[in-house]
Amino acid sequence: MLETLNPQPQDKILQLIQMYKDDPRADKIDLGVGVYKDATGLTPVMRAVKAAEKKLWEIETTKTYTGLAGEPAYNAAMAKMILGDGYADRAASVATPGGTGAIRQALELIKLASPNATVWLSNPTWPNHPSIIKYLGMKMAEYRYFDAETRGIDFAGLMADLKGVQAGDAVLLHGCCHNPTGANLNADQWAEVAKLLLAKGAIPFVDLAYQGFGDGLEEDAAATRMIANSFPEVLIAASCSKNFGIYRERTGILIALGDPARKTVTQGNLAFLNRQNYSFPPDHGARLVTMILEDDALRADWKAELEEVRLNMLTLRQSLADELRRATNSDRFDFVASHRGMFSRLGLTEAQVNILREQHGIYMVGDSRINIAGLNAKTVPILAKAIAGLTA
Repeated sequence: MLETLNPQPQDKILQLIQMYKDDPRADKIDLGVGVYKDATGLTPVMRAVKAAEKKLWEIETTKTYTGLAGEPAYNAAMAKMILGDGYADRAASVATPGGTGAIRQALELIKLASPNATVWLSNPTWPNHPSIIKYLGMKMAEYRYFDAETRGIDFAGLMADLKGVQAGDAVLLHGCCHNPTGANLNADQWAEVAKLLLAKGAIPFVDLAYQGFGDGLEEDAAATRMIANSFPEVLIAASCSKNFGIYRERTGILIALGDPARKTVTQGNLAFLNRQNYSFPPDHGARLVTMILEDDALRADWKAELEEVRLNMLTLRQSLADELRRATNSDRFDFVASHRGMFSRLGLTEAQVNILREQHGIYMVGDSRINIAGLNAKTVPILAKAIAGLTA
């Protein structure tokens, strides 16, 4: 049997990580992998997470299975953080292994409920979105999103493409901090997209991986909440990897909003899908998140540190934009300061990206997506100088 297997294409980001590890240069810079790093290059454990882990170690009495859907307290705390109050009667939910697990289970639910539905993705989007859809054999379409000239939103193209959406199709939307571009819709644009999709009878499918990394914890949830309040059915896949810094704990959630009269059936289907995939979801990270969100002191400390992380990324964005303006004597890269979240796409060619890697030890994804959080005060001018050398 195994001799019939064919090699699978390598994930470009994972391949880049290995290339970086194999590079012996001491001054190499990693801007590829999508994790937050502090000024020392460490992805730290947040203070509130450490405190919750210590408390959990003292009080935990069992490691037995949790429920198929995860602990109800975690699901409720996450739903409240994402949506606020007023959705309990509409929200079915399951804990998942990270945001990727939530995306996968959402797609499985779409396939189970409506096998012929088309899933619409922004162009560009996170590479794992189309990869999973293709693997599941689902229909897929793209809508324009990024303007390569302005490095902002191609809103006219986006709206024109979404006019092709059919009733029952699912449209995947990045709730905030668009990956890979860092360019976000503004409130008026979100309202226009919602109006169009509502008229089309589409199902919004929100990927919320970076709540708290853009404009603030509440601000980053605003678009998702507007969508939830406007549509009869919404799918929301959320991750705790970034905003709680618990990447390896694989902590996520899938929320399905629908008719309260159908909540029990929807919840049963979500539990069924969990059983077919991984049965019981990981609990350690979810329990830490629950403890933090339910404890006033821990929550306050977590929010304070999350705000420190957010502001650090904004400072790095502004510093990089300023350094690039000085180094290139142009405003070509000013957009970096207006983007939000961990990522921006710089507009370099793949050949230029290769030069940065080979000659300067600067690693970024081939489409020139960089992880802003991979920079620090020392490496910002190094990157700017290297880019200026490319474009001189």
